[in-house]
Amino acid sequence: MVWATVQRAVSSDPFADFWTDVRDTVMPSTTPSLRSVAKVALGGAQVLLGSAARVRGGAPATCENPQLSCHNSSVVTDSCCFNAPGGQLLQTQFWDTHPATGPVDAWTIHGLWPDHCDGTYDANCDSSRAYKNITDILQSYGADSLLSYMQTYWKDYQGNDEVFWEHEWSKHGTCISTLSPDCYTAYTPQEEVIDFFQRTVDLYASLPSYQWLADAGIVPSHTETYTSAAIQAALIAPRGHRVTIGCKGGALNEIWYHYDVRGSVQTGDFVASDPDGMKSTCPSRGVRYLPKGSGASPTVPGITPTGTAAPTATTTAAPFTGKGFLNVRTAGAQNGCLISPGTWYVSGTCATFTAGAAGDGFTLSSHKGSCAIVDGALTCAATVASGTVFENLDGELAVAGNSTFFADAVPKGSGQGTVYTEERATRLSVVWQGV
Repeated sequence: MVWATVQRAVSSDPFADFWTDVRDTVMPSTTPSLRSVAKVALGGAQVLLGSAARVRGGAPATCENPQLSCHNSSVVTDSCCFNAPGGQLLQTQFWDTHPATGPVDAWTIHGLWPDHCDGTYDANCDSSRAYKNITDILQSYGADSLLSYMQTYWKDYQGNDEVFWEHEWSKHGTCISTLSPDCYTAYTPQEEVIDFFQRTVDLYASLPSYQWLADAGIVPSHTETYTSAAIQAALIAPRGHRVTIGCKGGALNEIWYHYDVRGSVQTGDFVASDPDGMKSTCPSRGVRYLPKGSGASPTVPGITPTGTAAPTATTTAAPFTGKGFLNVRTAGAQNGCLISPGTWYVSGTCATFTAGAAGDGFTLSSHKGSCAIVDGALTCAATVASGTVFENLDGELAVAGNSTFFADAVPKGSGQGTVYTEERATRLSVVWQGV
């Protein structure tokens, strides 16, 4: 039944070669065994079976009796058959509306991220493999159909797909332990890059977010809004596990699917799991899901095009009004939040801030006191005599028309990072989550 659905799409699919490759792998000329089917449901949990994955280049390590990541009861020393410390793999997807990327009826690929099992993560783990020629690497291995698929479904909103792919590989791919060159027999340079992008595309192709949402009546609209619970329910139904949903300015723009892996990323089984921590950044109600190419602002929320009240629609307060959290985002993903002194924290409870209208913008305060930019740094304290008037720039906190903030580094553990308005090593943005 799975292949029949794919087969019906091949004749009209511009990537027929890609799906033909899938067919030849999943459906050999003889009747397939259970393990040769790309996706099966076991006890309500989605499992992607490794024997259906295409491995290009040399041979990855053979794994005897592999264990499921994030579920081991003892230390597993074979990092070629057990993903550690990045044991939970996230297949992340974008919904870019302005500028729009990808087909109007499909979410696009963000990446494949190895999180630690506690929600923390490593990044940029091997500068010697921070390759700057992803397209050339794919072409050198004859991965033309993979490249063609990526050129449509793995898009950069600024139009520079190559740089985006390089970033995703360098930041996340180099931190997947089973993709180390030492995990291949007869290793040929850069073959692990093929496996990273191929596995990411294979996962993405099994997660039709747009269709799953549409099946639940959740479709892009200028007028209608949805609850986070309804969005979660639509995405839980086909896989049995929660996802992480992300919003920018109250508009849905990211979905993260979480998996634990039995064996290696190249050939192992991806087993659907719940998120490794609370990461969703959408309000409980009034979530907008804008059509692509529509810009950031809808028309009248809560009213259908026919003028009748939308039964599942809810009204939503504008960002930076009332009480809320200030979530920090780096490289397009949430990465902690601000706490009451105005500092950046990645591993604890977010502070509640109060936003009040002032002039052409708003002021912020926490229980520490009013917030202001003091000597180039965000500070919230009782000693602040006059709070800075901040701005809402497309859903992001801004000062003097600039929504980019900086820090010396991403905080670790219980450490706090000062947030600056002047150039530092780490760029970040701050978005509002109403409470």
